[in-house]
Amino acid sequence: MTSVVELYEQLASAPDDKTRARLIAEAFERMEERYPEVKDLATQTHLRETELRLQKEIEQLRSSVLRWLAGLLAGQTAVILAAIFAIARMQ
Repeated sequence: MTSVVELYEQLASAPDDKTRARLIAEAFERMEERYPEVKDLATQTHLRETELRLQKEIEQLRSSVLRWLAGLLAGQTAVILAAIFAIARMQ
């Protein structure tokens, strides 16, 4: 793989824009061959979008869990009160 300095020298001595464009494209191609994971890298924007989606999903789950918890607590309270009244009637 050519170094960045060599690429610069090739670009500087290239006779026209078409040759420079080909040199740049070849440099990218070599980079992608050497580092195939570069195509899969996430940008700051990707990470921020993912973070915001996760925060939204977490908040939705939190609301759902709170509704279930409130319902279960109300049910548990009703069962306890029913048991207390049943015991009080027996006495």
